[in-house]
Amino acid sequence: MTHPMTRRFLIGAGTAALIARPARAQPVLRLGLTPVFLDNDAVVIEGLRRALASGMNREIELFQRRTYQEVTGLLLDRTIDAAWLCGYPYLQHADALELVAVPVWRGGPRYQSYLIVGADDPATGLSELRGGLHAFSDPDSNSGYLVTATDLRRLGDRVETFFSRSVFTFGHRNVVRAVADGLVRSGSVDGYVWEALAVIEPALTERTRVVARSEWLGFPPVCARRDNLTSEPVRALQDALLGLVERADGRQALAALHLDGFQRATDDLYDGIADRMRDLGP
Repeated sequence: MTHPMTRRFLIGAGTAALIARPARAQPVLRLGLTPVFLDNDAVVIEGLRRALASGMNREIELFQRRTYQEVTGLLLDRTIDAAWLCGYPYLQHADALELVAVPVWRGGPRYQSYLIVGADDPATGLSELRGGLHAFSDPDSNSGYLVTATDLRRLGDRVETFFSRSVFTFGHRNVVRAVADGLVRSGSVDGYVWEALAVIEPALTERTRVVARSEWLGFPPVCARRDNLTSEPVRALQDALLGLVERADGRQALAALHLDGFQRATDDLYDGIADRMRDLGP
């Protein structure tokens, strides 16, 4: 028979062990990234990953791909939980996707597409670039394709007939480099990326010149599958994104991204992109 003092010791030891046992690790969040911001900058990307992981108290596995289509596919087939996409692919799959959070840049959740040429190019607008070689970033990019393609359609023309040839660089920074190096005459680029590069790589952007800016359009959002939006990992991601500005590591990550923060948004933020999609047609 166990002595009462021994029994009390065993019960106390068992309770202490239970309290000391570490909590079950939170499931890893799988986050997809596209060349939507300063692509290929490992320091910036790692800073964002660490800040979000700290805010969510869990590990984050990043899935980086070269094209918007690849990352969108991973999101649709549930390989990843959420992705930082672009307004164009988001609207292409609006029946399946939902907004998690949208970046705030220069005080608002909007940005512009820039049409750029070499610094010494005399062109003052799109109509003067006929017959030249043009660089786009991605066929599913709003700022890096849709805006210019729609502008041409509104002029009664098409990309295929207006430019002598067009190429996809699969990165906004690559568009700027192609124009700056004289590999192409003009390019369509994310204005947020061009402005960020003007701060961190001024020697690059100084070899280009902005000749046209689009209207203000909804900034590339973080999205999840609609049927996964209320899941615990996605809710935790949303809270972490919205709370980045409240944490020192979050503010550091935002500063590296040249962003003010993240906010909630509704579909009407992307009405301008939707209008362009309709004007572009099939």
